[in-house]
Amino acid sequence: MAIVNNHFAKAEMLIRKPVSEVFEAFINPEITRKFWFTKGSEKLEEGKSAEWTWEMYGFSLTVFTKIVETDKRIVIEWGNRGEETLVEWFFTPLNEKETFVSITNSNFKGDTDTILSEVRNATEGFTLVLAGAKAFLEHQLELNLVLDRFPKGVS
Repeated sequence: MAIVNNHFAKAEMLIRKPVSEVFEAFINPEITRKFWFTKGSEKLEEGKSAEWTWEMYGFSLTVFTKIVETDKRIVIEWGNRGEETLVEWFFTPLNEKETFVSITNSNFKGDTDTILSEVRNATEGFTLVLAGAKAFLEHQLELNLVLDRFPKGVS
């Protein structure tokens, strides 16, 4: 899946775990909830939808899984109807114990200010997701980074 325009967010990080473990962490909601959302309805499977929930924000969304290439790539579509964006993960094994993860969120729509805001928010968000995944997978630490991104009382 190619990035459909130049309006995209990108976050990347090395995670010191085998590619199969890192890949599983992003398709299996029982693992993903340790560093991103609080509930996922099911594992990501090509051609199927799943619901992800962030209980602390009272927010859920449906994701549609377009592509799953085991241990290599995941592509989902998410967002409000007519405003969906694509999220694409690439998993590159550097050796048996290290995986480089690249996440790109693309296809933002709207005026320049809206696109810039969405790109900034997605870049911040996916950077926290990767940092949380790294802490959990490498050290079994749940850092609550997504929870703490928007603490109560701070606007």
